[in-house]
Amino acid sequence: MTEHAQQSVAAAELPERGQPLAGGTFVTRYWLNGEERALVLLDNELAGAWGKYGEDVSGAKSFSDGAANTRAMAEAGSDIAVEALELDAHIPSYLEGSLLMAAKADGVIALREDRWHWLSTQFSADYAYGMVFEDGWLSYYGKSDGRLVRPVRSLPIQ
Repeated sequence: MTEHAQQSVAAAELPERGQPLAGGTFVTRYWLNGEERALVLLDNELAGAWGKYGEDVSGAKSFSDGAANTRAMAEAGSDIAVEALELDAHIPSYLEGSLLMAAKADGVIALREDRWHWLSTQFSADYAYGMVFEDGWLSYYGKSDGRLVRPVRSLPIQ
């Protein structure tokens, strides 16, 4: 894994949305599993298949916890999940993708609009969710299809 020193952020040290934080851009505050967190978008762009068509990844069904989904994807052999984890990041969940779209619509961040991006939330053994950031359209696609990923970090707010 890439060395990444910042594992949390103090509430008083949070920058304005759209400003640098933890090697990326601070997107927003949100709650995950009873803990307030800071969502950070990295500049890296990954590309590849979500995983194997027809393979159920039982640990990748969370609509909110992208880090847990990404770990499950990597354990199942997903190359893009392994790449994201090597960046000390993860593939956004359904919720985190929606938060990215809201931040883009608010002018806080810029996202590529010409391609679909994978989200880490599995729809079924054959499909996983994806989003296009031109208009925020969500759908699901065959896991073996090639799509882009914009990895994120989620830091606990102290």
